[in-house]
Amino acid sequence: MAKLWMRLEKLKKYIHVICNALELIAAGLMLVGVVFTIIGILRNFELFSHLLTDTSLFREYMEQVFMLVIGIEFLVMLCRPNSENVMEVLIFLVARHMIVGETTSFEDFVSVVSITILCVVRRYLRINNEKRGEKNEEEYITEKEKSE
Repeated sequence: MAKLWMRLEKLKKYIHVICNALELIAAGLMLVGVVFTIIGILRNFELFSHLLTDTSLFREYMEQVFMLVIGIEFLVMLCRPNSENVMEVLIFLVARHMIVGETTSFEDFVSVVSITILCVVRRYLRINNEKRGEKNEEEYITEKEKSE
């Protein structure tokens, strides 16, 4: 029985290593996509000149920028998965829907309430982590840099 338990523990460790590697691959692919999106936005100089004359194009531009920001936040979440990064991605997603999308006043109200709830939950999680003595992201990074 002990041998079986040891094998299961080894298998669990291997699976964890494979999952970490797959997360890094997904993060790398997301980084490539973000870089290509930035290049695409910067290369489209015609869009900037059209923004001065046609304000309807501004919504498309904002949508591209929001998607870029959400992609960057998603990349951060893949590299350092924690509740705070997940909350930031969700806040940006709701804000993008409210600002870029064609929404009714009720949908705007629901979006504002959603963002408020997400911010309160994020703050609550941060306070609980501090009470339990868990390090926040900045403390963890500086401690990791000191050890290297």
